[in-house]
Amino acid sequence: MAKNDLSNERIGIIGSGSWATALSHLFALHPSAAKHPVNWWVRRDTSLQHIAKTGHNPHYLRSLSLPLDRLNMSTDIQYVIDQSDIVVLAVPSAYLDGALRGNGVQGLENKVVFNAIKGLVTEQHHIPARYLHKVMGVPYDNIGLIAGPSHSEEVAQENWTYLTTACSNPALAQQLADHLANPWLRTHTTDDVFGIELAAVLKNIYAVAAGISHGLGLGDNFIAVLISNALTETRHFLRAVTSTDRDVSASVYLGDLLATAYSPHSRNRKLGTMVGKGYRVDGALMEMDMIAEGYPAALGIHHIQQKFNVTMPVAECVYRILHEGASPATEMRALADRIH
Repeated sequence: MAKNDLSNERIGIIGSGSWATALSHLFALHPSAAKHPVNWWVRRDTSLQHIAKTGHNPHYLRSLSLPLDRLNMSTDIQYVIDQSDIVVLAVPSAYLDGALRGNGVQGLENKVVFNAIKGLVTEQHHIPARYLHKVMGVPYDNIGLIAGPSHSEEVAQENWTYLTTACSNPALAQQLADHLANPWLRTHTTDDVFGIELAAVLKNIYAVAAGISHGLGLGDNFIAVLISNALTETRHFLRAVTSTDRDVSASVYLGDLLATAYSPHSRNRKLGTMVGKGYRVDGALMEMDMIAEGYPAALGIHHIQQKFNVTMPVAECVYRILHEGASPATEMRALADRIH
């Protein structure tokens, strides 16, 4: 592929939730979609038929009008992958293995795969890049990600947004960045795939912590200190796990953390708020209409943190509340004595 020439590159989107819907719309805005419509795997046939008839996803971002002439939708995931050169994964991390191996997907190792997922995959707690390489056989040079502070609701509304594309192959990162960029969306590139994926997992845990604090009525002053400490934890954890130092104040790290911790769009903050207000964890999860990645992430990071012996009081506080049934009020009171 020649840089900035994506006219012959076919994009495929795997997933039909809010982020997948926003990305399908976003990629369809690129001029190349007039020649090669965006291939889009929609899991439910009823959803596909509704979108084909109305131009709207019946379950997510319902007000977003989708350009049907630039979308090639199918419920056959293998067909979508076969018809695509660049595959973008946008299903919840808990469902990724089921979507790929569960559907017997073949040939992904021959594609360029960009992950737009912010979570850990399978019981081995793999980040998506490691899962794609170890389990699906995709070479690391062909694995990238799309990240940054980017609530799907605001992308759908064409609010000003900054996205980062990451890949160890800088040409691929730049090519996808060029494909995403438009007058209201700016892009940046990097090669820090592992660091960004791990930071994206952590920020969901910290958003749950912010929500618990909000639900308990602890106030903005405490939440500001909480998130400051969460950023320090992120820095220490990434340095321990990846042996690489990076500037975690960049928008793809800190910006994503702030958006998830403070925004009313954040499903992880919502989960935490419900738990802080007294909901049982299982009850809160059942009431939510979308997956809160912070719940499985807290368990996965707990195991990784123990392996690398990283001190992470905020993340461990969330783990104990969500997975050990600890009292939110008691845990937050103890955490308040450990952070500054």
